[in-house]
Amino acid sequence: MSDIKLEFIGKQVKDMYGAYVGKVIGLVTDIDGSIESIGVDCGSIGLKKLSYEQLLVQGDFVIFIPKWRMEAQKLLRQKNLTLKRVRALENLVVDNDLMKDDAEVLRLIYEKRLVDLQSNEQDVKTTLNSRLQELDLQSTTIKTIIFDAKLQYRSNDIVEETYQQINTNSIELLDRIKLEKDEINSFLSRITQSDSEIVSNELEDRNISASQESINHISEEEAHSDHIENDEKVESTSSGESQGDETEGNWLNEVLTRDTA
Repeated sequence: MSDIKLEFIGKQVKDMYGAYVGKVIGLVTDIDGSIESIGVDCGSIGLKKLSYEQLLVQGDFVIFIPKWRMEAQKLLRQKNLTLKRVRALENLVVDNDLMKDDAEVLRLIYEKRLVDLQSNEQDVKTTLNSRLQELDLQSTTIKTIIFDAKLQYRSNDIVEETYQQINTNSIELLDRIKLEKDEINSFLSRITQSDSEIVSNELEDRNISASQESINHISEEEAHSDHIENDEKVESTSSGESQGDETEGNWLNEVLTRDTA
């Protein structure tokens, strides 16, 4: 078994926002030996299979990346790349009018690609908004728990220590939900902005966290070849992580070390 496969075994799994998921107990591999998914012991929930493409080893932890995030990041990258190609094509025609006929063929291809991406964009926005609704419902439930705990404490049904524990755990969960909601809203804003703004924000897209670079790498590999080995993907991901923005990297480390008890 390769070192890449071994580094998963026994590690704790958290989501990107610090919530504990479980512990890796094993792997499911394809016929060619590549990792297909990992098995995670989630306690009372039981064994859960997580897709390998949604996982990232970060120090002592395995980070689980939500599907909505991968889809949104992939859409933004593909749309940004296509728009840059269209503009580069326009500039080539301006500089050399003899290339106009050849450029027209490529322009039609890229325009069709943009139409397809617009359809994908609606699906991604629907997914993001659906997740926001789920998080709003979770927030309402948590706030109800906090209020009920306060009521029990005021009526002397529970001691102050119990009340403080409930309150602390609930607030930590609300903070994680807020992190996810803020990120979803950020993606929605970037997806719905004008095409010119997307191109002008290219530099901003590069200054993302280590986990974002990993997702970007996965998305880029999917766009160019569906036959890249999973082991090679992880090695490339590890290289990308070391080049991540230091501030965002510190934030991720803070999330990983947060007490989620």
